[in-house]
Amino acid sequence: MSAEQVEQVEQVEQVEQPDLLVEERGRVLVLTMNRPAAKNAMSMAMAHQIADALQVLDERDDLSVAVITGSGGTFCAGMDLKGFARGERPVVEGRGFAGLVKQPPTKPLIAAVEGYALAGGFEIVLSCDLVVASSAAKFGLPEVKRGLTAAAGGLLRLQHRVPYHLAMELVLTGRMWPATEAAECHLVNRLAEPGSALDVALALADEVAANAPLALAASKQVLVRSADWPLAEKFDRQEAFVNPIRESADAKEGALAFVEKRAPRWTGR
Repeated sequence: MSAEQVEQVEQVEQVEQPDLLVEERGRVLVLTMNRPAAKNAMSMAMAHQIADALQVLDERDDLSVAVITGSGGTFCAGMDLKGFARGERPVVEGRGFAGLVKQPPTKPLIAAVEGYALAGGFEIVLSCDLVVASSAAKFGLPEVKRGLTAAAGGLLRLQHRVPYHLAMELVLTGRMWPATEAAECHLVNRLAEPGSALDVALALADEVAANAPLALAASKQVLVRSADWPLAEKFDRQEAFVNPIRESADAKEGALAFVEKRAPRWTGR
């Protein structure tokens, strides 16, 4: 096969590859951003595919948690600037950038980060509930270096994930931030050897998915929503989320499994 024919085959394979790979592993949904030649820069197509996959996650009783990662040794380099130059914005109505940052899923979402998570890529990470990163990974919000702002959640979330002055430094300098430093601030839950972030994230996902799915989703919602609830209303307002869990079939199953000394069989109901 000539070099020209090889190039043609590679171009066809690249066209046929979806921007997002979706795989089910038991109760875990794995989303892989799949534009390695572009460092998984977010395209409009990928944003819509992520939104669709997260909708499936929230609607199905047999799925408890999702992991989002990137192919080709990197997480996501942010917005696809070539698409932006064509007038495309990788934003989904109601869900925001990447089909995710404005409205993350109700169920837990874990980021598995290799390589770079920059700009919108870091903002995807900040939208996740748990973060696993390679010790060689790097985060960053370099928007100010390009005359832009981190408007996909970076300015809104980072200051609540790390100390204020560190958040301000990262935003105003746009510098690269090593995952090892992020782990010291507990933004990263688990550090992994380079190349093994997904494996470590899947092990964490399995640990989460072993628990009752309704309880997981409700617990996440209370943690997320209660931050700005008035102190005097917190306990009353959480009842809308936690009381249905007490009355669920899974709550009865959990108690019965404990008495019978066996693993619970969750139904998500």
